[in-house]
Amino acid sequence: MFNRFGIIILMAISFASIQKAQTVVGKYAGEFMAIGVGGRALGMGGAYVAVGGDVTSGYWNPAGLARINYPQGVLMHQELYGSIVNYNYAAVAIPYNEDMTFAVSAVRLSIDGIPDTRNAGRDRETGQIIDYNDPAWRMIHPNWDLDVSKITEFNNTDWAFYLSFAKRHSENFYWGANVKIIRRDLAEFGATGIGFDIGAWYNPYENLFLGANIQDVTTTYVAWSTGRNELISPTAKIGAAYQTEFLGLNFLPALDFDIRFEGREYASSFNMGAVSFDVHTGIEIDYKNVVALRAGYNDIKQITLGAGIKLPKLNIDYSFARFNQSELERLDDSHKISLILTLEDLRFLRKGN
Repeated sequence: MFNRFGIIILMAISFASIQKAQTVVGKYAGEFMAIGVGGRALGMGGAYVAVGGDVTSGYWNPAGLARINYPQGVLMHQELYGSIVNYNYAAVAIPYNEDMTFAVSAVRLSIDGIPDTRNAGRDRETGQIIDYNDPAWRMIHPNWDLDVSKITEFNNTDWAFYLSFAKRHSENFYWGANVKIIRRDLAEFGATGIGFDIGAWYNPYENLFLGANIQDVTTTYVAWSTGRNELISPTAKIGAAYQTEFLGLNFLPALDFDIRFEGREYASSFNMGAVSFDVHTGIEIDYKNVVALRAGYNDIKQITLGAGIKLPKLNIDYSFARFNQSELERLDDSHKISLILTLEDLRFLRKGN
């Protein structure tokens, strides 16, 4: 269903669409930034806006970074759709003084080695090179064939860099913000954009946590080298989580909603006109803050499972997701492992703790 041939078709469509100089609201233009990061969060179906409290909060809700008391770093690698798509994530967070945290995060999604057949078409009678992907050319030149020796390769790579700041306003209220720098490369074409996120985390009652993160709050502007400009609409991510103990185990259920304004309609969980809502639910069952099991349901209708173990200074988190069975074929299962290193030493403890 999603094989290399499908990738080529999608890239051909993309080439055609970015040739016109215009500014448009790019539906799904920022989708590569919505995949999610961290084995713990993804094992809980991405219901993490109100949970946070670690270095991955720079992605989920920057306000949660202010809850970190030691420097942290994280690495994650994932291969999607039979290893066609490579997805990588890394971040570092540093507490500063008694109430602030700074962080840098990077997300990279890449499809490498895509066959480029644009200059591989050839008119057998005249020898003229034609665009193999353009049906109009093939109509004008009915006697064409494909010169395999002229097929080259190109890459499609997307980058997002997050520069984060978080501050503890009071004992139970934190806020934070991101500056996002976006870089997209598709063969010889490129695009650059900048956007902003703003988040908040609130603990109104013991064990109840509320979170909100408005991504692309000012509408993110992405300018292509072709003259086409895309606007990424804001997404409001709101969530709640509650922690309780039973039979010696800690239970942490969570619920998130993604509210978008792109007119996704049937592609979302439910909608009200142009406003769409996607649901994330998840739960974590933790034993003595050492071993955890997780389950969830995410916005693309996947059931997710996960597990984690906390070693001295190192958290290892794993998540698993299975795509729904189609009539033709099923996409490969998704496995994600992330490593969080915490410099848990008195030398690095946040000032004032």
